[in-house]
Formats: sequence, structure tokens, C-alpha cells
Amino acid sequence: MAECADCKIQVSYFKQVNGRCADCNNRYFAQRKLEGTHGKDEAAIIAAEQKASDEQDAKAIAAVVLTTEAATDLIVTRRIDIVTAECAFGMNAFKDLFAGVRNIVGGRSEAVQSTMRDARRTVLQELRREAHAIGANAVIGVDLDYVDLSGSGTMVMLVGSGTAVFIQAYDG
Repeated sequence: MAECADCKIQVSYFKQVNGRCADCNNRYFAQRKLEGTHGKDEAAIIAAEQKASDEQDAKAIAAVVLTTEAATDLIVTRRIDIVTAECAFGMNAFKDLFAGVRNIVGGRSEAVQSTMRDARRTVLQELRREAHAIGANAVIGVDLDYVDLSGSGTMVMLVGSGTAVFIQAYDG
């Protein structure tokens, strides 16, 4: 656990931003914006600090571990909540035309596979984001389900779910 530089409360390493808890970090940037209305240099400093903060958040989100089962080498110290993410995607007429031809003559439709791959990546990233937002550093028991929304395969939804947990760091 880390300590917030401003209010001194204990904060998870994954929830700290620039050495502060999220509330103190937001107050810091709000105050800097109020003070910085006088010049462009101050605005540039604030923008650079906000960008660094966003990059730190992105790294923390990317570090969230996803697994399909409760692996025995993961030491779960806290189960936090169930997290879900959804992504609905449609196939445009051009993709549908060639997918229909592939359905008749056989073979793989690269356009459809690419769309489904993008949807999977989106859902997994959203699961990481959801887990990070509630203080988890891992999601176990990840399950992905595809649902045909249109009845004809032109509108499909991918739903991902799992249990957001906090795992102990692996010491090797």
C-alpha cells in the first residue's frame, strides 16, 4: 500500500496517481486550472501533468491480469466484485456479402474474424478498466459469450464477465 502525498490515507499502488489518491489528484488539477488561467505556460504544465496522469492510469489498467480460471499460483487476497463488459458490433453490407459467399462455398471470412477479434480486444480492455476502477489488479474466471442480436448474424454482442480480485504480487 502507498500513502497519498496530500491526505496521507493508504492507497493501493494501482489506485494512486502522481503519488496521490484519486480525490486529491482531481482536486490538485482543479486547483491548478483555477490558478492557471493567467498564462499559457501554466496551461501547458497542467496539460502535461494530466497527460502523465492518464498515461500512468493506462499502464495500471494494462497491468490488470486476466485469466479464465482461478490459477493455483495466484494468491487472491481480496475478492472485490463481479465485472462485466459488453460490445455490440454490426457487420456492414460489404462484409455480409462476402460472409454469405463464404457460407455457401466454404472457407474463412477474414473481415468477420477481424471484427470479432476487435470486439474481443475491446471487451477485455473494458474488463481491465472496470477492475482497475474498483481497485482490483486481476480478473479471474473470465468468460466471453457471443449473442446474435439480429437473428441473422448482422448484429452481434460480445459479453465478457469475471470476478475482480486483488492478488498478491508474485515473488518469483
